[in-house]
Amino acid sequence: MRRGIRRPLPGSPPSRRRCCSRERARAAPSTSRTRPRSSAPSSTRRRDGALDLLADVVLRPSFADSEVARQRQLRAAQLVQQRDEPVAVANVVFPAIVYGPEHPYGHPLNGTDSATARLARERVAEFYRSYYRPNGGRILIVGDVTLAEARRLVTARFGGWERGDVPAFPSAPAPASAARTVYLIDKPGAAQSVIRIGHAGPVRTTPDWFALEVLNTIVGGAFTSRLNQNLRETHGYTYGAFSQFAPRRLTGAFVALASVVTAKTDSSLIEFLKELRRVRDEAVGLPELSKAKAYLTLGLPGDFETTGGAAARFRELLTFGLPLDYYDRYVDRINAITAADVQRVARQYIDPDHFDIVVVGDKSQIEAGIRALNEGPIAYRDLWGQEIK
Repeated sequence: MRRGIRRPLPGSPPSRRRCCSRERARAAPSTSRTRPRSSAPSSTRRRDGALDLLADVVLRPSFADSEVARQRQLRAAQLVQQRDEPVAVANVVFPAIVYGPEHPYGHPLNGTDSATARLARERVAEFYRSYYRPNGGRILIVGDVTLAEARRLVTARFGGWERGDVPAFPSAPAPASAARTVYLIDKPGAAQSVIRIGHAGPVRTTPDWFALEVLNTIVGGAFTSRLNQNLRETHGYTYGAFSQFAPRRLTGAFVALASVVTAKTDSSLIEFLKELRRVRDEAVGLPELSKAKAYLTLGLPGDFETTGGAAARFRELLTFGLPLDYYDRYVDRINAITAADVQRVARQYIDPDHFDIVVVGDKSQIEAGIRALNEGPIAYRDLWGQEIK
């Protein structure tokens, strides 16, 4: 917890206390579907103080009852707010449908009302004792520092961290594919319809990832990609339409997404499906292929311009067990992708016959138009993605 660590000692020098005060707000844990992490960005001259704070966060959390109660109240309020936000609802419902209730990725990242109500200090402390071990993590330092200095800095603060048994990373089979279905979540009076189209996808370590990056850049990974040019620039249905192959340690996901004008929900679905079928059926032309590869390769140096950007890229390698020379070979691997490669992975990893089509919007305004498309049966789900009986 951000506030659940010891404060600077009363006898600390004023400069040290100011350093800790300034850095403390930025030394905090966070989590995602792939990893928990704690970070402490700092200037080089405040590096030692930031690492002291990071060690406090990682090694000496207090989990005060008052802080647990505060976090429980905040989380409960966030869940109430989430139900009023169609985009947040779609972000919960889509993985719930794609992965199902038995898969780790099928559970909402922010929890549920019942799980939040059960959140107690001992459960938090038990999770920490089980998973926060040096043999279960990595320490990454990016900046003006030598390897010898980094080792000295880390050893001085984390050298006494005790190893222990860490639960194995959960395994789960890839969810079974179902026939294309439209899942409608009713939000009466919603200003827009929120669309998610996709299904389970590859793991991040697939050898096809470079080809998938090029494919996604063509389809929906950039402002000039097909989906955005079609739905935004040509038709004006949305402020932005995009796609991605979500990287995961287990089964990933492919998703195409947009928030669209309510009256154009059915028309937007037509254009989405047209573009997703076209990239499978037609070979990509050389100009479009070259533009996508240039977008990826020329943008790579920018990802390393700041220490934070570089840390994010290197953290990806550690999270997914990718080789440390991954980015040394990145440009060559991207430039080697051919139009045939793009069409091959499009046919392998984008399957319109098994799309889960999630639409969050005003049912009274959009249901008839969606049904007339005849793109599969309509199933009705609640705000958590559960079947409405």
